[in-house]
Amino acid sequence: MMPTSFDPDQPLRTDPFQPDDPSFFDIRPGWRVSLRPSAWRPPTDVYEIEDAYIVRVEIAGMREENFSVELDGRILLIHGVRADNAERRAFHQMEIRFGEFSIEIELPAPVQSSEVQATYQDGFLRVLLPKGRPRHISIEE
Repeated sequence: MMPTSFDPDQPLRTDPFQPDDPSFFDIRPGWRVSLRPSAWRPPTDVYEIEDAYIVRVEIAGMREENFSVELDGRILLIHGVRADNAERRAFHQMEIRFGEFSIEIELPAPVQSSEVQATYQDGFLRVLLPKGRPRHISIEE
């Protein structure tokens, strides 16, 4: 992206969304594309331990009731809204995102949906998804 020049005779833009910016839709290779420009995606880690998958979302300034966590088969959906201060201001730099955010993660294997746990602490939402138990089928003669 090319640097933007500052014109002191023009008012500063106060809205963070600029549709002409190529990063506006935050499209990354291999990701499902959602053309919802009002929703953003916070930094997210997905990793695996022996008996579970862990999803960790860095999203400071929230409360547990500000999140919606849903599991639909192998798709984990995390949605929420981070409120911004309503005061009017002219930004010189703006990196902290506010408003609606959405995360959709396809898990590599089924999980035990009845044992999923979500906790929010120190600016991180952590979702523990216990791996599905293998089914043993007995063969009767």
